[in-house]
Amino acid sequence: MDRGTKMARRRLIRVEVSGESMLPALRPGDWLLVLAGGRVAPGDIVVAGHPREPGRLIVKRAAHRSGDGWWLESDNQRAAGRQDSWDFDAVPDRLVRGRVVARYRPLARAGLLRRG
Repeated sequence: MDRGTKMARRRLIRVEVSGESMLPALRPGDWLLVLAGGRVAPGDIVVAGHPREPGRLIVKRAAHRSGDGWWLESDNQRAAGRQDSWDFDAVPDRLVRGRVVARYRPLARAGLLRRG
């Protein structure tokens, strides 16, 4: 695969945070830019398809590689309704949509999110 083809697969997608599982880093109502197809490293915040609920996206922190997927964890393990790899095991690579690169809303909290 040439570099042009690789770059064509990368695009920005927008997602809104709901729930409190990623407090304090992310709050309900935060809007994020996600680099689809971007390389994921431990500590990155990522967006993935929920492995048990097709069509539902989750925002979690990539803790580590596990087999053919990523172990994804909530920052706030005490959040009501929290679901992560402790509940459904590692998330297959094919379900990881990309890594979060920035928050753009609310404007008072806008900015790039640091890797790791």
